[in-house]
Amino acid sequence: MLADLDGHRIGSGSAAGGNPTAHEVSQAFAAVEAALRAALATVDPARVAGAVVGMAGVGRLTESGVADQFEKMWHRVGLRCPYRAVPDAVVAFAAGTPAPHGTLLLAGTGAIAARIRDRQLGRICDGHGWLLGDLGSGFWLGREAVRATLAHLDGWTGLSALARRLLDDLLGTVPPPGRESVTAVVNAVRRDPPVALARFAPLVCQAAADGDGVARDIVERAAGHLLDSVAQIRAAETGPRAEAGPLVLAGSLLVADTPVSTAVRAGAALRWPTVTVTLAGDGAAGAAWLAARPLLAAATPATTLHARLVHPP
Repeated sequence: MLADLDGHRIGSGSAAGGNPTAHEVSQAFAAVEAALRAALATVDPARVAGAVVGMAGVGRLTESGVADQFEKMWHRVGLRCPYRAVPDAVVAFAAGTPAPHGTLLLAGTGAIAARIRDRQLGRICDGHGWLLGDLGSGFWLGREAVRATLAHLDGWTGLSALARRLLDDLLGTVPPPGRESVTAVVNAVRRDPPVALARFAPLVCQAAADGDGVARDIVERAAGHLLDSVAQIRAAETGPRAEAGPLVLAGSLLVADTPVSTAVRAGAALRWPTVTVTLAGDGAAGAAWLAARPLLAAATPATTLHARLVHPP
């Protein structure tokens, strides 16, 4: 996102994944370049005064070879301003609040809870990826949906609405219970990368919203995992700022109107009744606001700019 210091959005761009850990480096930076060129389409890049790059896998930019590739891409699009690279959790938090301190809970394909202090990343819980963690994430929901479906095909449970929807999506039919059907589901799942199981998260959410008991159980357990991650972060904090700041919810599972978001917000209100819970807006707007803060004149309140950029009228 490209914006001016009055909070006007001038340009924006999007592209495929830009995480240099999840994708090959040149492929990731080509995606970043495509998004940058789209955002800068109507403006001379040399006029840009500052930038913040919020990136999953940002640690790779500390590697000299990777950093050199990013620098070359940055200059190739015509940018001459300095940039600050921060974890995506930092811009997600900034997209939810202008406060300097607080807690972030992010649940999309993956899941992470983090403490933010002085707009920098502090203690982290989870965010370990699909193989080792991301409890309560979109991937986790999808995997639990498949496991529940396999339990039905093994003859341990009845056919739930969720299992019916998943089988129809995965196989195009609802086969009878039996090992042949189990094998068909397992083989169909294995054709895609494991993280692709996150595509079944919307099926879980819709089935839960429609009253399916199996889906509701998965949603409640997901919310419990996410809230436990927040509780772990908060329990680790000490000192006068331990309870300071809001709880920002970010990621597709929490900012949209999903059963997971509803359960998490209800659980947060019970566990921490005095804490303000906010929803993150556009992460790119959070990054633009962070980039603008040091450039603002004293007469321009940062909170006013935040409201204009992150939650425009």
